[in-house]
Order: sequence, then structure tokens, then C-alpha cells
Amino acid sequence: MPTSPIVIGLISLTLGIALFALLKGGPAERLGGAMVGANLLLSVFVGSFLPPSVETLFRLTLDGLTALGLLVIAVRYASFWLGGAMLLYAAQFSLHAFYMVMSRSVDLLHMRINNLNFLGISVCLAVGTIVGWRRRVVSRRSAA
Repeated sequence: MPTSPIVIGLISLTLGIALFALLKGGPAERLGGAMVGANLLLSVFVGSFLPPSVETLFRLTLDGLTALGLLVIAVRYASFWLGGAMLLYAAQFSLHAFYMVMSRSVDLLHMRINNLNFLGISVCLAVGTIVGWRRRVVSRRSAA
């Protein structure tokens, strides 16, 4: 379980944005928010019970599956924010793979890249949800 205030704040922000996407987003944002939220919850809770060697493989697999799921959603809904989130998850996957293949322990560089990357994913999800929500509000006003 994370103890750093920055990591706890980032987790809270991301869960809030995922919930926002589930409540106010369109179909693409809801699916993306569910995937990002599920990835985060699984990564934090299941990852804290696993031994370090298995945890690395678990996070690598989870990020790869999330990137693949976002790719399917991005192709289906043709959304720029989904493409950005998918590319950031692919970068996350590459970060974990590099550290695993090189047998490097998690260091300050890994933590900073990981946190900035996850912040970018949260921003992509938030922007996509706001744009989709605004688009729906404008179309409802013009229809009325």
C-alpha cells in the first residue's frame, strides 16, 4: 500500500477522474474510466499482496492488457483522448518491461516517470470526459 502523499494524491485524483468519467462521460469515456479505475485498483490492492518478483510481472501484464483494451475502445470510438491514454499506457508497459528485463530495482527515476505518466493518463481521461460532456450539453441545447 502506498505511503507517499504524492502517490496517495495521484491515486485519489485518478479514482475521482475515473468516477467522473463513469458519471458524466459518453460510452467511450465510461469504458475508458472503468478500465483506468480497474487498473488502478487492481494495481494498488492486488499488487500489495504479491511478492516483489511477481508484482513486477503482474503490473507489466496489467498495463499491457489495459493498453490493449484502450486500443480496442479507441478504434471503436475514434477518440483522440483514448489514443493518448493508450500510448501513455504503452509507455508505462515499456517502463515496467525495461526495469524487469534489465533487473533494475525501482529507483527515483522510475517513480518520477511512472507518476508523470499516470498523471498524463488521468489528464487524458479528464479532458476526454469534459469534451464529451460539453458536446452532449451543446447538442441538447441546439435540439431544444
